[in-house]
Amino acid sequence: MIKKKLLISSLCLSIWGTNLLAGTTALKDLNDLDGSWHLRVMDGKEVRKARAILDFHSKSMILEGFDGCNRLTGKILRTTNDRFFSKVSSTRMACRQNIHRYVSKGLKITIKEGFTVTESKRYGVEGITLKSEHHDLFFKKMGD
Repeated sequence: MIKKKLLISSLCLSIWGTNLLAGTTALKDLNDLDGSWHLRVMDGKEVRKARAILDFHSKSMILEGFDGCNRLTGKILRTTNDRFFSKVSSTRMACRQNIHRYVSKGLKITIKEGFTVTESKRYGVEGITLKSEHHDLFFKKMGD
């Protein structure tokens, strides 16, 4: 009985992991990031109401945006072929609601820790995923 449950659990995890990674491809060209990106999902939680936005400028390697509470700006640095980070500067305004504090903290940690960027599709929406050691953020390009 235990072996059967273990087998079923393993099979379910395998299928879930395959579906989670399906449709994700590593970003080949940083120019594909140019533009404004709206944060929709952070760590599996819907966070559109925080209205966090990142603006990527690949030619100047600049990252700007709004984390739900404060304006952000920083130089994008590449640590490896597919890993980036930035030392962001931000304004220091108080956050209005818990969702804003949650998003602000997670976004800053992700950018500071370093992140990979993959093209992905979630909930039928195409976008990008920024993944760091502690967070997984899904963005949709604005205007698309």
